[in-house]
Amino acid sequence: MGFFERVYEVVELIPYGKVTTYGAIADYLAEGSARSVGWALNQSHKMGLDIPAHRVVNRKGELSGRNHFNGEGIMAALLIKEGVRVNNNKIMKFKNHLWIPAEHLL
Repeated sequence: MGFFERVYEVVELIPYGKVTTYGAIADYLAEGSARSVGWALNQSHKMGLDIPAHRVVNRKGELSGRNHFNGEGIMAALLIKEGVRVNNNKIMKFKNHLWIPAEHLL
């Protein structure tokens, strides 16, 4: 299994109403970088994969991948639907919603 597929597996495990960061996924996989995780998620949109990529944000809780969704505000709308408060493309109370794969997966 390649790096992209492993990224997608982790993203599938992010619980509803939680978010994680590109770097936390890279750290858990012990390979790649936050940037390479972002690249993998960008490719998932192009491949038409149905994964909850909206749950992956940057280390500051910003919706840095929002431009890769089809339409303005889609990423924020998906998170808000899950009960995550978003203001100016940033997660409010970020730590309350943060899910770290290394702490929850074996």
